[in-house]
Amino acid sequence: MDIDVEKINGLRQGIIPFHEPGLQQLVHAHNGQTLTFTTSMFDAVEWSDTILICVDTPPNQDGSADLRAIETIVRDIATQASSYRLVVSKSTVPVQTGQRIADTLKRHGKPGIEFDVASVPEFLREGNAVEDTMRPHRIVLGAETNRAIEQLRTLFQPFSAPVIVTDVTTAEMIKHASNSFLATKISYINAIANICEAVGADVTVVATAMGLDPRIGEHFLDAGVGYGGSCFPKDVSAFIHVAQDVGYDFDLLRSVQNINARQKHGVAVKLEQAIGQLRGKSIALLGLAFKADTDDIRESPAIAIGEDLLNRGALVRAYDPASMENARRVFGDRVQFGRDVYEAIEGADAMVAVTPWPEFDDLDWPTVHRLLKGSVVLDGRNIWNPAVVRAAGLTYLGVGR
Repeated sequence: MDIDVEKINGLRQGIIPFHEPGLQQLVHAHNGQTLTFTTSMFDAVEWSDTILICVDTPPNQDGSADLRAIETIVRDIATQASSYRLVVSKSTVPVQTGQRIADTLKRHGKPGIEFDVASVPEFLREGNAVEDTMRPHRIVLGAETNRAIEQLRTLFQPFSAPVIVTDVTTAEMIKHASNSFLATKISYINAIANICEAVGADVTVVATAMGLDPRIGEHFLDAGVGYGGSCFPKDVSAFIHVAQDVGYDFDLLRSVQNINARQKHGVAVKLEQAIGQLRGKSIALLGLAFKADTDDIRESPAIAIGEDLLNRGALVRAYDPASMENARRVFGDRVQFGRDVYEAIEGADAMVAVTPWPEFDDLDWPTVHRLLKGSVVLDGRNIWNPAVVRAAGLTYLGVGR
């Protein structure tokens, strides 16, 4: 159920409103059968015994989570439910939001109608959401009553994964703690990369050796231009705010934020060191989505880097396999968009890899050398072999290499 009529009409026709590998096939296989779409809150509540709340919780100006959409939905559920309902929060919310949901249901619900509230956090990676749904690493069920727990166990029974059963508050904490830890790993390896550059070490080798220690693990140790997306930036901010509300100064996460911000702005600094003042220089950005296999540009490092370059007077060209329409809404005619990599880089003074799309892996480097006006290749994701790039007569700059 959604209030966006155009989106729902599109979904009924099998039109997916965003890029997510495998999702369109899945919707087509079940559309109109076990999967239906509606704009009617009454129909959705009347039909359901379990209701999953999956709305956005964007950050307020102070970094706290904006819960107005959840409040509205919960109030509507309360006023329209005619019998017991299990209300499940899938959105990333601050700790103790479950209690707010319970209070709202009690305040607005009809006399005699009972509700249970649960938190079942999602751990989906954009670009891998279908795989992560079908083969989760763990399932967290946060609820307060046996009735709610058993209903959730039945719902998730087909999935083969470790199940953690806990209370609502602990389930909410698990989500915040998990995302903030992953963001911390990214900022940590980016800090290490900056030190590697200063002393002449190779962060890719450092990260490989670190990752072989099972206490550390290999994932999220890829140095680059920083993290982005709809989750990590807002979840880290919200967790800092949650800690602040209970009297704890989460200065570690503030450092994570600061390192990430510096990492994005470091691209323009490196380019200035390589080619001088950027005013009037043409810079090609490869990749605009915050990660590969999605068209999501929310908090994307590429958007921040593009704005930074424009503010320094650079002429920006860009290419992305999936997210250029979204990026056009941000940049308008301030950025020139190429139909492919080679059109984007033609005549540029430097090119920057920002998003590690697979199609960027094996470029024709002699052709790149011929098309570029300059020679600088800034590999913001360490996806290319420096020796191969240099062999084509180009100047390679990586992150921590």
